[in-house]
Amino acid sequence: MSRPFPPRNFSSSASFTRVNGKIRAREVRVIGVDGKQLGIISLSDALNQARANGVDLVEIAPTATPPVCRLVDYGKYRYEQAKKEKETKKHQHASTVKEVQLSPRIDPHDLGVKTEHAIDFLCEDMKVKVTLKFRGREMQHTEFGFQVIKKFLENIAPYGHPDFQPKLIGKGINVMISPLPRNKRAKNPRQAEGEEAEPHKGEGQPAAAARPQQNQQPNTVEIERKPKRHDSEQKQEKENFANNPFAQIEIK
Repeated sequence: MSRPFPPRNFSSSASFTRVNGKIRAREVRVIGVDGKQLGIISLSDALNQARANGVDLVEIAPTATPPVCRLVDYGKYRYEQAKKEKETKKHQHASTVKEVQLSPRIDPHDLGVKTEHAIDFLCEDMKVKVTLKFRGREMQHTEFGFQVIKKFLENIAPYGHPDFQPKLIGKGINVMISPLPRNKRAKNPRQAEGEEAEPHKGEGQPAAAARPQQNQQPNTVEIERKPKRHDSEQKQEKENFANNPFAQIEIK
């Protein structure tokens, strides 16, 4: 027995599609196999037509009155729906937003670091929100803040474009930057440097590996062997030791 309602934790309504006997309506508007309208007929007649054509009766518009059903193979229908969802996601705009905060008196080095972070975000198809905040008497000279924003936008121009001109809102300047399409966007300089460094590493490895082989020497230890002494020499040593004047002294 099929449930009349989907479970509560069922989040995706697109994947819950009624097919054949799970359709609850008495009358349905049917679209034929060739895509033509067959009119409003009873559910039993629609099921008979689906069996005659060797396809399924798929409910494609359950909220319509009466519901709209289509004579189509259910596997083919699911494949078409998945393909459409994939195409829509491919053309979606960047939804992730990263924020970069600046100040009117920012150091040039710090501005370069902030620019590198923004370029990384844009190359990953993320939007960047730039915020410049004024403090105290800095509000009297907002032109310095606009100069910093202008320079920042010039640095990231090959990677993104502002959605609107920088605006002074309250005590800060805000601007939203969207990434350029990949075919028009410049390559991330950090990735380019990494790709250039890898071939140099590969070139240096064989030379370094070959160098130890040239200077390598076998670790051998030479042992000096003393010539064997004759018996006469050994006797002479014993006699000399016997004539030692200190041999008879006793130490108490």
